[in-house]
Amino acid sequence: MRSAWLLLWVVPALWSSNYLIARMASGVIAPHQLALGRWSLALALMLPFVAGELRTRWDEWRCQWWQLLVLGGLGMWICGAFVYQGGQGTSAVNIGLIYAVTPVVIAVAGARLLHERLLPAQVAGLVLAVVGVVFVVLRGDVQNLMHLRLLPGDGWIAAAAVSWVGYSLLLRHWTSTLSPLARLAAITGGGIVVLVPFTLAEAMLVDTPSIGGSALVLVAVAAVVPGVLAYGAYSLLQRELGASRTALLMYLTPVYGALLAWAVIGERPSWFHAAGAALILPGIWLATRR
Repeated sequence: MRSAWLLLWVVPALWSSNYLIARMASGVIAPHQLALGRWSLALALMLPFVAGELRTRWDEWRCQWWQLLVLGGLGMWICGAFVYQGGQGTSAVNIGLIYAVTPVVIAVAGARLLHERLLPAQVAGLVLAVVGVVFVVLRGDVQNLMHLRLLPGDGWIAAAAVSWVGYSLLLRHWTSTLSPLARLAAITGGGIVVLVPFTLAEAMLVDTPSIGGSALVLVAVAAVVPGVLAYGAYSLLQRELGASRTALLMYLTPVYGALLAWAVIGERPSWFHAAGAALILPGIWLATRR
């Protein structure tokens, strides 16, 4: 349990790397190709560690094949390819505002549908964290809200956000006897099955970039960091802490994303990132404390 509480603060750093990958992938590799390559490599990395468990427990989880397809479609196809597609046609401010809604929806739905308790202190923490996220994405100026406009990629990001809510709730609702890593491998297999026909359609209907060294590096990083490590830890956190508390880690991604962008591509964080973090961090502590 103690390791789960530590992971709650670490996983957003892994997750925020996917925003950089989406930004760097434009013109380098097509969205569905990146998603399929990411999860195919991720599955290859996981299989040596979980093949024995999947084989010995085949009779226990094979009847859940339709659940694996649903979870794979939500978590690997829509939350994968759609994010990469949407990142080519929208702004970071819009993405932040859209995704800022998901922890609240997951927390409320988790309380109502999964019967997870949502205490007044947790509600206060949620509100504080939301204010912090909005402060970051508006760059500390409320007037920026008046200049927001819908962009072509917003629909893709909105669909991915809705899909993430569904993935999070169903992952908690549908129990499994598999370990978190073995279950992730099985879900990834379902996601690959869903991704393959759409990737083929993309290759036939869209003028996609040729695969080069940069594309392969992006696939490898996406498979390991926001792939196996982030999704595996997320599954563990859901089992230990529940859907509502685990969803709070999404609030930290704008802050971690700013720090990561500073370290990788030289974009210096500003004062509003620090101010937003000063609201987000106490909010998460308040919402997750026992």
